[in-house]
Amino acid sequence: MAGAASRPRAGAPGSERRPLPLPVRLLAMLCAFAFMVAFAVVLAKLTLQPSPASEALTHSNLRPGSSLKAYLDQPELRDAVRQIGGNILLGVPFGILVPVVAPRTRGLLRVLLLTAVVMLLVEFAQGALVTGRAFDIDDVILNTAGALIGYLLLGRRLSRAVHARKPRRERAGKATASS
Repeated sequence: MAGAASRPRAGAPGSERRPLPLPVRLLAMLCAFAFMVAFAVVLAKLTLQPSPASEALTHSNLRPGSSLKAYLDQPELRDAVRQIGGNILLGVPFGILVPVVAPRTRGLLRVLLLTAVVMLLVEFAQGALVTGRAFDIDDVILNTAGALIGYLLLGRRLSRAVHARKPRRERAGKATASS
C-alpha cells in the first residue's frame, strides 16, 4: 500500500497523463473517422429518405416540447420510446466521435453547440427538401441530448486519451513567451 500513497493524485503537480504512442493515436483517429463517416451515412439514410406516404401527416414543429407531448400521448408506449429513444440514440455517436476526430471541439459546450448546429441543418434539409419529412425542433433537442450522453459517457475520455493536452506549465510558458 505504500506505493499507492506515494503515487501522485490526478490534478496534482507531476500527475500529467502520458499521451498514447503515436501509432495508437493515429489508429484511434482513423477508426473514429471511419465511424464518423458510417454515422453520417446512417444519419442520412434515416433522416433524408423520402416518405411520400407520410406527406399528408407531416407538419413542422417550432415549439419545443410539442412533439414530445404528442409522442407521449400515443396509445402505444413502444411508439413513444421508439421516437424519443431513437432520436436520443442518433445523437450519441456524435458526442463520442466529434471530440476524437476534431480535438478543437473538445469541451461540453463546443460539442453541444456543434451537435445542435449539425442537427439543425439536418432538420432544415428534411423540412425543405425531403417529401414526407418536416422540421422538428424536438428532434434537434433530443439529438443534442444524445450527444451530451455520448460525450459524458465516452467521448470526453476517448478524446483525452487520443489527444493528450500539454501540461499547464508548458502551455503557460508558451503563452508568456509569445507575449
